[in-house]
Amino acid sequence: MAAMPVAPTPLAGQLLIATPALADPNFARSVVLLCQHDADGAMGVVVNRAAEYTLGEVFSQMEITCEDAALSARPVLSGGPVHPERGFVVHDGGAGYDSSLRIGPGLHVTTSRDVLEAIASGEGPANAIIALGCAGWGGGQLEGELTGDSWLTVPADAELLFEVPLEARWQAAAGRLGVDLQHLAGYSGRA
Repeated sequence: MAAMPVAPTPLAGQLLIATPALADPNFARSVVLLCQHDADGAMGVVVNRAAEYTLGEVFSQMEITCEDAALSARPVLSGGPVHPERGFVVHDGGAGYDSSLRIGPGLHVTTSRDVLEAIASGEGPANAIIALGCAGWGGGQLEGELTGDSWLTVPADAELLFEVPLEARWQAAAGRLGVDLQHLAGYSGRA
């Protein structure tokens, strides 16, 4: 997997929470962990959508041995529509893995095989999200979406990422702001 830069960026470590007004089927009701953001654009990983694959299937395709049936049965997430063939591992295990990018305190994203091998052998980070694909925005595109009422933002936290069930993350993330998404209108406008 390709090397990634190691410098933190302005909105890195924030969660983007899709508002009900966001109709794009790739992102409706999604929560995206922003991993990188600068003048050239942004990259993130959707952290609340299961893919059709299990971690065991990913291990098998990569020829990584895993004896832990429960670990092999874990769902892999659909991280976004960009590079759906590429794996991204969001974890709390430090930057000791190849191609690690620090997202925030105690939070990293890695695209390298070594972290998957460590997870399969039971020696990986305590908490990890494995996703196929990512979300990407060109320079200024995300900023336009943020001012266009498509997203709410909140700092990422380990409890939300690693403990809250996938189906509850959208509402739980908005709850960090005191927002109940069920009560927001599904449209936006200007007065």
